[in-house]
Amino acid sequence: MSSSSSSSSQQMDQLVADKHVSYIIMSEKKKESFESVVMDHLRMNGAYWGLTTLDLLDKLPSVSIDEVVPWLRTCQHESGGFAGNTGHDPHVLYTLSAVQILALFDKLDILDVGKVSSYVAGLQNEDGSFSGDMWGEVDTRFSYIAICCLSILKCLDKINVEKAVDYIVSCKNLDGGFGCTPGAESHAGQIFCCVGALAITGSLHHVDKDLLGWWLCERQVKSGGLNGRPEKLPDVCYSWWVLSSLIMIDRVHWIDKAKLVKFILDCQDLENGGISDRPDDAVDIFHTYFGVAGLSLLEYPGVKAIDPAYALPVDVINRILLTK
Repeated sequence: MSSSSSSSSQQMDQLVADKHVSYIIMSEKKKESFESVVMDHLRMNGAYWGLTTLDLLDKLPSVSIDEVVPWLRTCQHESGGFAGNTGHDPHVLYTLSAVQILALFDKLDILDVGKVSSYVAGLQNEDGSFSGDMWGEVDTRFSYIAICCLSILKCLDKINVEKAVDYIVSCKNLDGGFGCTPGAESHAGQIFCCVGALAITGSLHHVDKDLLGWWLCERQVKSGGLNGRPEKLPDVCYSWWVLSSLIMIDRVHWIDKAKLVKFILDCQDLENGGISDRPDDAVDIFHTYFGVAGLSLLEYPGVKAIDPAYALPVDVINRILLTK
């Protein structure tokens, strides 16, 4: 074996963290690329994915908060909610991302917390569910997002938590999983949202942990990767959705962690940085974040610990929740 192919195979077994950091910083600067144009309305999410990845790799100082905050302010509406980018409509999803970004930088104090929390709380419906925005789409994703956001802002008392929990429980299925609305199919992404919301509100007793744990560990396929539901291809993003759920219900020992680590590392672009959904596919910020976050949950060396419910580094969450 040549020395170059030998070093390449060694790299395959490790996280090329510096390459990923460079990839994220370069992606943020390429605002004219096709990918940036089609993702324009999601820029707040992209910023959260990229900045959280940098923090997990201990490289957040490579981005200036003075560049982030002024842009973030232009995304906030009179209602208190945030949009995905300047000139777009507010939505609870982007509002959580904005709050998470400020939490990373320890800048939550620049927010009018009353205004932001009132916007989020105002999206709760009579049955306890949440709409994503003024147009009224209901989904358990929005329940999680609202609960997570209000918990970070220490304003959970602005909503009817009991009704919110009851609505989530009404979306539980016979297989132990959860769907986006009552009766909808179980899906790993929705399961994370429902389990995360129940964890934050201290309501995990509503989960059948063995039944759900079995459904989740069945998501691991031969390659070591995880899929989102039966008969689907594995995808790096489920390294987050499935794994965090398993950790919250204390069943993560039911999967083969070493095989999952290898699957994530095999999805890296070793030359240019970034992580893809599956080996040899094109990389993007979304999968780079979920790959690194998955490695964090797997306690991979050199990656900071991430909180499985809040999707922020543990030190950030401790700083928020352990201060008055």
